[in-house]
This record gives sequence, C-alpha cells and structure tokens, in this order.
Amino acid sequence: MLRPIVRPLSPRDPHEAHRVASPLELFTDLCYVVAIAQAALSLHHEISEGHAGHGLVWFAVSFFAIFWAWLNFVWFNSAYDPDDTVNRILTLLQVFGSLVLAAGVPRMFHEDFTLGVVGYVIMRVGLVLMWLRAAAGHPERRTTALRYAYGLILVQIGWVVALLVTDSHIPIWLFVIMVSLDFAVPFYAELAGTTPWHPHHIAERYGLFFIIVLGETILSVTIALQIAFDKAHPPAELWLVVAGGVLSTFSGWWLYFARDNADILTDNSVGYVWGFGHYVIFGTAAALGAGLAARVDFYSSHHSEVSDLVSSAFVTGPGAAFLVALWLVSIRLHDASMRTAGPFAAGAIAMIIVTFVPYSELWAGLIALAVLVTEIRLTTDRDESVGAES
Repeated sequence: MLRPIVRPLSPRDPHEAHRVASPLELFTDLCYVVAIAQAALSLHHEISEGHAGHGLVWFAVSFFAIFWAWLNFVWFNSAYDPDDTVNRILTLLQVFGSLVLAAGVPRMFHEDFTLGVVGYVIMRVGLVLMWLRAAAGHPERRTTALRYAYGLILVQIGWVVALLVTDSHIPIWLFVIMVSLDFAVPFYAELAGTTPWHPHHIAERYGLFFIIVLGETILSVTIALQIAFDKAHPPAELWLVVAGGVLSTFSGWWLYFARDNADILTDNSVGYVWGFGHYVIFGTAAALGAGLAARVDFYSSHHSEVSDLVSSAFVTGPGAAFLVALWLVSIRLHDASMRTAGPFAAGAIAMIIVTFVPYSELWAGLIALAVLVTEIRLTTDRDESVGAES
C-alpha cells in the first residue's frame, strides 16, 4: 500500500488504546542489535586474549554509544510517529547510521572513534529533522522540540571537534564529558514541557529489545559451542555452559516480564530512571553472552589466555549486576519492600560467591532460577490477593 508522502506531524495520544510497536520500529531494532553483537564479540575476544579489564571498559563505552542512539529514536517515535514517507526516509538514516556505528564498534576497542562518530552524525541528521518536524506540527511543545534539535546539533558538533582534536582517539575523560552533555539535552528540553510518550509503547519497545539482546547472547554461545564441538574430543564441561546459559537467559527473561512495566511509567521522573537505567540491564545481558563464550574457550581451547577465575567473573558478574539493576530500575518501583529486595540481593551476593567455585556458570544459572521461583511466588500471591479483594 502506498504511503502518504507527508502527513501533519501531530503528537500521538499518550493514552491511545492498543498502541504497539510498528514493523519499521522492529526492523530498526534489529539493525541496532548488529552493533550489540559486534560489541559482545569484541568483549569475548578481549577476555579470551587476556585483556579482560581493557575489554570491559571499551565494551561499556561502545555499548553506551549503541544504547543512547537507540534510546533517542525510541522515545521520539513514542511521542511523534506519522508513519509517512518522509518519516520512513528519515528512519532510514537511523538504520544506515546504526550500521556504520556497528562497523566502528571493533575499532572502539582500539580507541578509534572515527566510524562511531560518523555513524552518529548520520543518525543525528535524521533525528534533528524529525524534531524540527515536531516543532512545526506541535505548537504546544515547539520549545521542547527545538531544544532537542538545537541541543543535538551542538553536542554532535562537540563530538566531531573532539574527534578531530584527538586524532580519532577520544580519551575516556573526554568521552565522559561529552556523554554528560548528551545526557543534559533531554533534561533541558523536557523542562519546557513533557513530550507525549506512550507508557505501554515504551514498555513494549524496551521489552522487545531485551528479547533481541537475549537472542544475541544465545547466538554468541551457540557459535562458540559450534567451534568447540567441531574438535575431535570436546570436553564434557561444555554441557555445563549450555545448561548454565539456558537457565540464566530464561530466568532473566521471565524475571524481566514478571511484572507489567507500563504500570509504573507515570511521568518523566520515573521515565528517566527506568529508561536510562536499562543501559545496565541490556548491557549485562549482552556481556553475559561474551562471558559464556569465554567459558567455552576456557574449557575447549589450549590457546586461551583467560583463567578460570576471570572467565567465571564474566558470567557471575553480569548476572549479579543484572539482578541489582533489575530491582533498582524496575522491581523496586512495583514493590520496594524486603520481600523483593531480599531475594534479589541474596541472589546477587550468591552470584559473586560462586565466582570462586568450580563450574560457576551452572551455579549462576541455578541461582537465577531460585530468584525467579521466589519472584513468581510473590507475583502469584499478589494476583491472588487482588483477585480476592475484587
């Protein structure tokens, strides 16, 4: 079906019934996951080559670049999405820019930001034009939209200048400063008026992206196992990686969707914490895949430079961080009592302890499963209580 070339860009209704992610949004998510796969693969190589600390730092940097680009696009489209031809063409710039960013992720691990900044320039051109359309089509939030547009332009100019001044090798301290300026844009813009984002739409977009990230985690482990099992005598311990990985990812998925996040997304004060905090939730899920792949290397490769302790830490560490982040960012907003805090804290502590135990990946999966069983019991009791009252 032919799309209108241009539609008036009026705000979406934040209370619109049955609002769901569009096929174009889902396609865009898949393109960003290509970049996440590059980051996880690069982290896996850094761990197995004995550069775990360096890999962790640059994974955090590259993953933030991916997450921030995706986040900006998601929240705009929740508030304004005419789905006309112009919008689709501007979204194509997001897709193209994300692929350039993906190509530049391995270079970031060598402290070269060239392709990363170029990818951002492409994406920001599209996003700025989107915000200018919003300024023209939504007079009540014209100031907000213009603050977004001009803020993005100024910060992106700053990134380009930083790239040129540092000869493509932006140091960590300068990266942190530029990220702080990026963070300031939405805070400053929304002071002029809140954009009409849709709670259920936002919750769905984040949930779908989390599923895709978990899929990338499973894929990275599958590829590592395939390489290992191609050898003449693969070690039996590889099955422990399979069992631990499946238990961890399945439990993580169930824990994430055990409660309806749309119910807690009431305003920007909650949205900021919930939306930005997913950096840790998504990042730990992706890092887990790299850690499990490193465990495969440890068991199956005589050339791996990684030790048992370090490779274990890249499974249990992301697991513990995921539990803490999930409680702080999401579960706490539903129920901040010790009924939820206790099991999640105990699970995180247990994850850290089993780092020093043989076959830590299996223990980590069992711990995640135990936290899940507790959470299921709590949500079941809550639903039964609500049902009895009604």
